Amino acid sequence: MPVFGYGCAVFLQSDIVNFQRQGWHAKEILAGLAAVLPKNIFLYVANVPNVGKLGTRFILQGGTQKNLAVVKAESDFIRDNFRDSSRQPEIIVHQHCAEAGAIGAAVESMRLWQNGRRTNFIGMDTVRNIAYRTTRDETTRCRFCKNNCLRTFVDVQTGRPAEHADQAAPTAALPLQPGEQRLILATCEKGAVEDLDSMREIKAGLDAIKDANPNLVDVAAREIWHARTPAAVADPLPCASWRKSTKERIALMNNRVKLRIGIPRVLNMYAYAPLFSAYLQSLGVPSENIVYSDFTTNEMYRAGSSRGSIDPCFPSKITIAHFSNLIYAKHLRQPLHCIFLPMFDVLCSPLVRTRAWNACPTVAVTPETVEAAYTKEIDVFAQHNIHYLHPMVNLADRKLFARQMMQCWQPLLGLSEEENERAIEEGFKALHEYENSIRSRARETLDMLERENRLGIVMLSRPYHHDPGLNHGIMEEFQKRGYPVFSQNTLPLDEDLLERLFGDEVRAGVITHPLDISDVWKTATAASSNMKVWAAKFTARHPNLVALELSSFKCGHDAPVYTVVERIVEQSGTPYFCFKDLDENKPASSIKIRVETIDYFLQRYGDDLRRKKHLEADVETRLAQYERCLREAHRGPACV
Repeated sequence: MPVFGYGCAVFLQSDIVNFQRQGWHAKEILAGLAAVLPKNIFLYVANVPNVGKLGTRFILQGGTQKNLAVVKAESDFIRDNFRDSSRQPEIIVHQHCAEAGAIGAAVESMRLWQNGRRTNFIGMDTVRNIAYRTTRDETTRCRFCKNNCLRTFVDVQTGRPAEHADQAAPTAALPLQPGEQRLILATCEKGAVEDLDSMREIKAGLDAIKDANPNLVDVAAREIWHARTPAAVADPLPCASWRKSTKERIALMNNRVKLRIGIPRVLNMYAYAPLFSAYLQSLGVPSENIVYSDFTTNEMYRAGSSRGSIDPCFPSKITIAHFSNLIYAKHLRQPLHCIFLPMFDVLCSPLVRTRAWNACPTVAVTPETVEAAYTKEIDVFAQHNIHYLHPMVNLADRKLFARQMMQCWQPLLGLSEEENERAIEEGFKALHEYENSIRSRARETLDMLERENRLGIVMLSRPYHHDPGLNHGIMEEFQKRGYPVFSQNTLPLDEDLLERLFGDEVRAGVITHPLDISDVWKTATAASSNMKVWAAKFTARHPNLVALELSSFKCGHDAPVYTVVERIVEQSGTPYFCFKDLDENKPASSIKIRVETIDYFLQRYGDDLRRKKHLEADVETRLAQYERCLREAHRGPACV
């Protein structure tokens, strides 16, 4: 049989056509499809590479199990995962495999009914007479956003009068027939209606949900690029002099207000942009002259990634496309004089007792990769009169960092060492103000969750996964379902909160400080991985938080802490989910299925959490009443 690569069904369809051209028979192609199915289930959709960790009992359900070739493929795949284990899996085909989903829907319907929901089911007699037609063409294309997605209209004829809510819009391109009701299958909520007013109502409802459930990942992704208001620290202009060096410095200082600097929205700039923007602004570069590339999109990647000659992780690959955006979009609109992207060597970290705070080596040298991509045949920077600045920087050593920035910017800005150091201080001040602001809002959101006894999601990932183009909008999907979202870099560090979560361990001598991870991760050299481990500890200890780990394909530094993070979270009974191996492909259907599944689980988990809280409150009330009676017992036996 031919070997299919697991993944998107679109690619599988393409493979089928190719295998037919190569002469494979239908039965052989079907055997190959059966063999790849368990990989699609466990590796692509469920994202569970280690099937053995799920347990030893597997129940196969769904109508697909009527195909015994599929059953054999799934059984073989599961058993292969236990080959090196002393355990043996028990594999059962559901007695009513084709109807198992319907049985589950019935059980869920009973649960909703018992919780007060009422049905609008049209009845079995009406169902028997249902007729429908589907349409999917240019007349069904959604025009409510720039994506212009193709939708499917399912027009159902039940023989009953159509309700107002299901009627097609009077101006619909595809009118309904008498007695029909329309169901629209779309990729987002806005596409589920036809008229603009209905779409606006849906959008208003989504906006209200978002306002009530802050997404700190999205807030951080946008606010980190805002202009800062640092103090002006530039030296006064030197007096006119006949000395050439003085004349040159005066000219460079006068040119600061005209200098236009391009900065790509990539990598660790998602954590340190305020430091560099405030540094430049304090020296006299206007905020409007600091030009950032656009946010990551599929269109940007396709337009600018052709120069890449290596295949690292997606966050590194997309950097080349961001440079293309700066050079061929921003620069042509209004010329840039330089593009700045430092090579981050050592980062800042609030953690204590770690061995090092290094950046990822791939990320650190990505600016060099960009230079190679844009100079290997023709020097694109020189062609467009753009200076490319990519100094190595060490943010943990303030003096070394000042020297590195001085060497980078002195030829363009005419710096003195004194004003350079003052600008460095302004940069770090702006960075701390930004971090305090975002963490303050995170604390407010966390306090709200505690008051309302609700759940929030902590995105355990690197700072550049704040980029919606890298996280594929996963966190927004959870926000739309009513979950506030945090990231490991936005969790609050208030002393009272850290005392509540970590105080007992500090006093017991397990750790020396709430920001100490030496008890769970001694090989602490990578700054972002260290922070991920600490955020996992924070999430595991807070009853209103659950963990969602994100990681890019080929992330060498995340891989060693996968098991550590998962174990920390799950040993506390806290739910843990993950989206690993994210790359430039955005499997929207797979993501949507997983988000819906996680949401359903979290709803049940939240119900249990609230029941537990109510029980605890009831017990505390009864104990207080009992203690009050004991205190008043001396007044007479009736109270007791």
